[in-house]
Amino acid sequence: MYKYFPHTDEDLQAMLEKSGVKSLDDLYADVPESIRFRQQYNLPEAQSEMELRQLFNSMAELNEPLTCFTGAGIYDHYAPSIVQNLIERSEFLTSYTPYQAEISQGTLHYIFEYQSMMTELTGMDISNASMYDGATATAEAVMMAFSNAKKATKVLVSETVDPKTVRVVNTYAKFHGIDIVMVAAKDGVTDHDDLRAKLAEGGVAGVVVQAPNYFGIIEDFSGFADAAHEQKALFIINSIAADLAILKTPAEWGADIAVGDGQSLGIPMSFGGPGVGYMCCTEKLIRKMPGRIVGMTKDNRGQRAFVLTLQAREQHIRRQKATSNICSNQSLMALYVTIYLSVMGRQGLREVAEQSYAAAHYLADELLATGLCHLTYEQPFFNEFCVTFDDLKADDILDTCADWNIAAGVKIDDNTLMLAVTEQRTREEMDDLVNIIKRIKEDKA
Repeated sequence: MYKYFPHTDEDLQAMLEKSGVKSLDDLYADVPESIRFRQQYNLPEAQSEMELRQLFNSMAELNEPLTCFTGAGIYDHYAPSIVQNLIERSEFLTSYTPYQAEISQGTLHYIFEYQSMMTELTGMDISNASMYDGATATAEAVMMAFSNAKKATKVLVSETVDPKTVRVVNTYAKFHGIDIVMVAAKDGVTDHDDLRAKLAEGGVAGVVVQAPNYFGIIEDFSGFADAAHEQKALFIINSIAADLAILKTPAEWGADIAVGDGQSLGIPMSFGGPGVGYMCCTEKLIRKMPGRIVGMTKDNRGQRAFVLTLQAREQHIRRQKATSNICSNQSLMALYVTIYLSVMGRQGLREVAEQSYAAAHYLADELLATGLCHLTYEQPFFNEFCVTFDDLKADDILDTCADWNIAAGVKIDDNTLMLAVTEQRTREEMDDLVNIIKRIKEDKA
């Protein structure tokens, strides 16, 4: 009857005898009768495979997919079908932590390739074998800066960093004795004067900025690295991974640590996760980096082999001496990114970025042409931008567009929306959004 249960009656009886009890109920003898559930479970009757498929198909038909103009850290990019088909292979889908190198060569190999691709994308020397997401990767970078400093206890974070990321950083910092000091924003970008003033106060272990920043703006970080290094602080850049195909790399800006989320590399939005946090750094910081690093070597037969290296961390030593308390990582998502990057190649990544950039600027121009709004910040942007409406409320636009199955962006304030455009959005979809907004204005007139 229970053909998928792993234990036979004989197995269960042997375990009960070893445990010194007569029945499974005896294992719960200490649970008071007053709180035990003695009724029948409210479960449906068994169904055939065909009936189950019909049930789930009918449930799926209730979904109403939205045309997506939302971003704020999660982006609607296309992934070739080969990616999904490959990661669903059983040897990948069921893999966990490759402690035993001799039986984990496949997993170790793709992690090595992931590291190689991320260092190429960011321009940095070293990559670890992935983090949970971009926010926790940033928090871990803050802890690296704190650990690297001798006496400094402050880390400066720009107000243009994603608020969700800042909240995670604050949570980590609170329990590690790190003071997070926010650097003011001016016209949508980091205030250079405020940054230098706060650095001059001393005691700074690191500086965190974002590229493109939370508002989609491409910031100029000229001089930031030098200013940080003069105060013995590390310079940390959180970047949207896909945008690095055409933007300046963290290495070109002089960053010591590059972090962010790799979700933009084809990973489905999936209601906000999972993503995959990446972390890359300069070689001199390698022993401060949390997570795993896979290296390539040769075995005793001279054949190429992959191994976990620099394992003096989490799972391998005492917890209090570890570089961080990460005990796993989303290796399946790292594999997803690896396959996506290998399939797309340099040219494919660049085309995605260029199409997203062009589409975003087309939508911005069309919205401005209505005369109903203006750019919130007169700054260069990539594929995400903010517009402020003169006489329309953001909530009204979002609600009305939702009725037309369009997710029309992220509300920044009562009159401001932030919209993201990727290569998946067509001109017709963007025109529909603009026309709906014009109709909202006409209805209110």
